[in-house]
Amino acid sequence: MLPGIILTMALFIPDSTNPIQSAADHYQHVDAYQATIKSTHSKQPDNPDMIRYYFKKPGHVRIEIIAPVFKGAVLIYSPSSGKVKLWVLGHSKFPSFSLSPENKVIQNPSGQRIDRSDLGALYKNIMALQDHGRTTVIGQESIAGETALHLTVEAERGFSVNDIARFQLWLDITTGFPLKVISYKADGSWIEQVEMSDYRINPVFPPDLFDQ
Repeated sequence: MLPGIILTMALFIPDSTNPIQSAADHYQHVDAYQATIKSTHSKQPDNPDMIRYYFKKPGHVRIEIIAPVFKGAVLIYSPSSGKVKLWVLGHSKFPSFSLSPENKVIQNPSGQRIDRSDLGALYKNIMALQDHGRTTVIGQESIAGETALHLTVEAERGFSVNDIARFQLWLDITTGFPLKVISYKADGSWIEQVEMSDYRINPVFPPDLFDQ
């Protein structure tokens, strides 16, 4: 079981014919989660981003940057205002900025937007490729000491989602949450590798965690 995980829902039971759909369905029972995320982009392979990520439905997001640049910065997205509050030097510290999630200053090198950053958005993109391609279950493997189901999803020729034509992903067999995801272009070159750890599922957050 993942370190620090809180399970307040039924265990994930993957459907052998479509484990990704099972994971997405299971995610519907999740109201909130947090994780540590390491994101390595092909444009900056030697400088992975490290963040603490917090999500609460219907779309509240808090990101705390650990490394490499802007360490200590905090971003909070509110679905009601549609804006992102950025504190460069830490939460509630001057200066702060109110930005649109479309602002490229707060997007990662692949254009990931904070308002489309949760696991629901990831599953949606993966299933879009499934609808126009094929899914291959490779088998169980160990990721950071956890047992995961390794799959690949590859779109048919000429189809992509946000320039992604193939995913490799490793789903934790207990929760269905991804432990590792790698995205690729149609030419086979990798775009981004994302590793997720320290999950807490359905935690009770402080009432002001997502306050702007």
